[in-house]
Amino acid sequence: MADKPRREAATPLRPEVEDLNAEIRRSLDSVVSLQAEIPEDAFTAPILGVKRAGSGVAIDDDGLVLTIGYLVTEAETIWLTAPGGRLVPAHPLAIDQESGLGLVQALDRLSLPAVPLGRSQETQIGDPVVIASGGRRQFVQARIVAKHEFAGYWEYLLDDAIFTAPAHPFWGGAGLFGADGRLVGVGSLHVESAGGPDIPTDVNMIVPIDLLPPLLAQLRTSGRFDRPARPWIGVYCAESEGRVVIAGVSERSPAGSAGLRRGDIVAAVGDAVVGSLAEFYRGMWARGPAGVEIPIEVVRDGRSVWVRVRSVERSANFKRPRLH
Repeated sequence: MADKPRREAATPLRPEVEDLNAEIRRSLDSVVSLQAEIPEDAFTAPILGVKRAGSGVAIDDDGLVLTIGYLVTEAETIWLTAPGGRLVPAHPLAIDQESGLGLVQALDRLSLPAVPLGRSQETQIGDPVVIASGGRRQFVQARIVAKHEFAGYWEYLLDDAIFTAPAHPFWGGAGLFGADGRLVGVGSLHVESAGGPDIPTDVNMIVPIDLLPPLLAQLRTSGRFDRPARPWIGVYCAESEGRVVIAGVSERSPAGSAGLRRGDIVAAVGDAVVGSLAEFYRGMWARGPAGVEIPIEVVRDGRSVWVRVRSVERSANFKRPRLH
């Protein structure tokens, strides 16, 4: 195992912990810092880096920590830092590609209480919330400013993402807590806008906690949820004025092998016309599970070009974690 990472003193984001209610203060005690090291030859290393840092939340009394999956994808070494400063090694237990959630198992006792899970579907726009990252005082008091579909450029889609403002500067894996101290989401991104003229800019996108309970038992026992994997082709796309443009193509990806290029405009998947990222992804996923061939029409240099892409499972290129 690699040497322990050096501890650094956390700078308080807000000093008024005593102003929070007792339920939220208890939940803050179960938020941990997380550091992960990824091999340099890992598939995700060029995009996500080989050293990743964020947070997680203890969700049972035996050291099970919920975080955001990209922090620990292909991780070889993980260290958790409890609020008291104690370092604990951990293992990446499971990553769910559809929700984006990840589970980490501490390999020594965390001695932290489990945070109760709330119901994200019961939250409302305007609700006060607390977003907390590792370190007891690293929290932001915020409000839910929007709840709607979110499509990410990396072939990712949430039906009902949560958006909060003001944004937490250390959002990755941060816990989103309701006024009762229950966990209602996990921090994923910092985005400039949640859409709409009356919605604040500079917000966090949060993965809703309601996606976890149906998955939890299988993720704990087998490391994945028993369902057919979605097809993945390996493109990074942008949406602009009703058009989906390929902004990049992953190395060693089906899209690259099939000849898709940066700058191609996606016009259709089979018979389904594409005008948004969500339509593009749903059109691909509707063709069948990973391995299915996907016919994609693109506009290139003003001409229509049809490309047939043999999809794969996204995680097929990932390094498997070593058991400690």
